[in-house]
Amino acid sequence: MLLESLEAHCFRNLSGRISWGSGLNIVFGENGQGKTNWLEAIYLLATTKSFRTQRPQEAVCFGGDLAVVRGTVARTEEVQRELQVAIQNNSKTISVNGKRETVARYLGQLHVVSFTADELEVVRGAPEARRKFLDRGVVSMHHAYVQTLADYQRVIRQKNRLLQDAADAELDHEETASRLVPWNEQLVALSAEIHRARVDYVGRINAALEGRLFGREEVTIRYVSSLEGKGNLDDYESLIAERLRLRMTAEISAGYSLIGPHRDDLEILFDGRDLRQFGSSGQQRSALILLDLAAISVYNSWHNEYPLFLLDDVDAELDARRVNYLLEYLEGRTQTFVTTSKESLVERYKSRAKIFEVSEGVAREIGASNDLTSVETSTLSKGSSSI
Repeated sequence: MLLESLEAHCFRNLSGRISWGSGLNIVFGENGQGKTNWLEAIYLLATTKSFRTQRPQEAVCFGGDLAVVRGTVARTEEVQRELQVAIQNNSKTISVNGKRETVARYLGQLHVVSFTADELEVVRGAPEARRKFLDRGVVSMHHAYVQTLADYQRVIRQKNRLLQDAADAELDHEETASRLVPWNEQLVALSAEIHRARVDYVGRINAALEGRLFGREEVTIRYVSSLEGKGNLDDYESLIAERLRLRMTAEISAGYSLIGPHRDDLEILFDGRDLRQFGSSGQQRSALILLDLAAISVYNSWHNEYPLFLLDDVDAELDARRVNYLLEYLEGRTQTFVTTSKESLVERYKSRAKIFEVSEGVAREIGASNDLTSVETSTLSKGSSSI
């Protein structure tokens, strides 16, 4: 899998087209010039989402009404695809080779694993970030899982609305319970599917975590179901059906759902200790890198190709020793995109990387022959309204 080129129009402050190298790409520049925006554009092209905001309209440039990110992806020497994500108002339009696609069919065209300041929430933040880490991994293997998650969220929303409406209308317990039954039946099937998928992915990640990249640290993970200790998790479908029946009164009293995998967590252990509680900042960063590399390994084992790897502000998050180990490990494996404001890192790797300097959202390749740029003036502004 190779991202050959990327062009952006009115996405953040970006403009232009970059032809990427197949190995290490370093995006260099002063803070506030748009280095991270280029990584965000790659992430958007792969996932249709931003790693910085849940509201896509925030990524449209000031004064603009349409942002477009387009890229050429090569899966083999013979197969190339043109991917595009367009953002207008609160909506997104995604297409492959000019043809609109659903998210489920689009995902898998380009896959990324990212290490950013926001991603550190996986190892130090709330359970939601860890659940998202697992779900991204499952989607990378089974694209239809996107629909499973969407169906589950829809059922939870409908059930919560029913519980709240029942409380507002002061409906009696029996009437509310009878209305909950069909929603709980759907939750049982969807929850079991999510539980199985996550547990399977955790097993694959643990198998890939057997090596130690940095020499000392050992990281393991464990899926922690909210039903742990309540019965036989090996028969999860029967267990959650029973718990939904037993806790129906409590859910009616609370006015929202209390049971389901949306309350599960992932335990991350660093040399056998809970990383979130006992790990230092450096250990948490190292652990996230190891988890990302394990995710890359799992993806490669499943698809027989490597995803892209994005590292934002790498030398601010990792010390020089870890940066060196990491980039050496990735060489020959992934197409890697690194941002930095440190000239020292550029000097250290310029002989084996493509270097791009960013100023006011425009990237210029450093060291190109005849000092020519590989970043071309965007053609998206012409006729972009027809996208």
